[in-house]
Amino acid sequence: MFLALKEMRHSKTRFLMIGAIIMLIGWLVFILSGLGNGLSSLAAATMKNIDGDLFIYEEGSEAAMMKTKVSGSIADNIVGKYNVEQAANFGQSTIIVHNENVPDVKEKNDVTFIGIEPGKFIEPTVIEGQQLDPNDKFGVLIDESLQEKGYDIGDTIVVTSSNLKLKVIGFTKGETFNHLPTIFGHIATWQSYAFAAPGSDNGLEYPVSMIALQGNDIEAEKIQKDFDLIETFSKSEAVMGMPGYKEESATIYMMLAFLFVISAIIIAVFFYVFILQKTQQFGVMKAIGASDRFIKNSIISQVFFLSSVSIIAGIGLTYLTALALPEEMPFNLDFKIVLLYAVILLIVSVLGSVISARRVTKIDPLTAIGRVE
Repeated sequence: MFLALKEMRHSKTRFLMIGAIIMLIGWLVFILSGLGNGLSSLAAATMKNIDGDLFIYEEGSEAAMMKTKVSGSIADNIVGKYNVEQAANFGQSTIIVHNENVPDVKEKNDVTFIGIEPGKFIEPTVIEGQQLDPNDKFGVLIDESLQEKGYDIGDTIVVTSSNLKLKVIGFTKGETFNHLPTIFGHIATWQSYAFAAPGSDNGLEYPVSMIALQGNDIEAEKIQKDFDLIETFSKSEAVMGMPGYKEESATIYMMLAFLFVISAIIIAVFFYVFILQKTQQFGVMKAIGASDRFIKNSIISQVFFLSSVSIIAGIGLTYLTALALPEEMPFNLDFKIVLLYAVILLIVSVLGSVISARRVTKIDPLTAIGRVE
């Protein structure tokens, strides 16, 4: 390690350029990761935020919210049975709204109206204002992204093409559904809107979109057997059932996979060429008695140190970039994912140095220093 650091101090410009390249590759990987994670969060943040263990949908719905209607009375009938500790009804509709308190602004906004039971575990925590009141059927919580569009606590939200008016009582953070900001309201209010047309409830008692359950080792098969026309899904399956989420995630991960492959090849080849350029130096070291192990350790430690510093700099640059991005841009950095990608890049760099080191140590020292043709 001493020899590696001494060489880096002696050839600062060369190693700074190499480090800059690794840093920029890492920066690109982390930025795309943040953008991809931001898009997926925008599509299914509300579903991801639900602390549920099992979800009940209509049979044949494939966990797609647009295809499901179930009886909300099931929730009361299974609590305390099948290892179910809590059950919460959930209703979803896409609506168009405008702010009655801003008459000069004619802008209408697409939002997702989520009907829930106040006080249940799926109710989000407010960052400003108050939680839902069971006695106030028209009070709603709205995502903070709507605040930028002029919505404020106490404002009246008018639902287009209906007589429904809702009052903002609080703001939530990071609650989006199918790329739209979410409005949380009373389940009864949602039902009165969603099933206003006669027969639209399919004859169900207390119709809802789905039911979220909490409990350890919930007996999903028994629930499906005892109740007709329902199907249960895990949380990951429910998230993947969001419209377009699976396809969108697959595209993002495919892009990242190609980026990793390309980055791995660039870094490995770069170090391979860089180390082979120093073959003559290593030949001299072998001629004066340096062991193959000493040379390998010198090469690997140098690459490890340089790559580590460069990748950390790339992470720092990524977080600085995140501060400069506009608020409306879907960008979400997950530190665990960033750390995972950083480790992968470091492993790729070290593997490239190992391959080069093996090649260098096999060369005859006299050939390496050019005394034997």
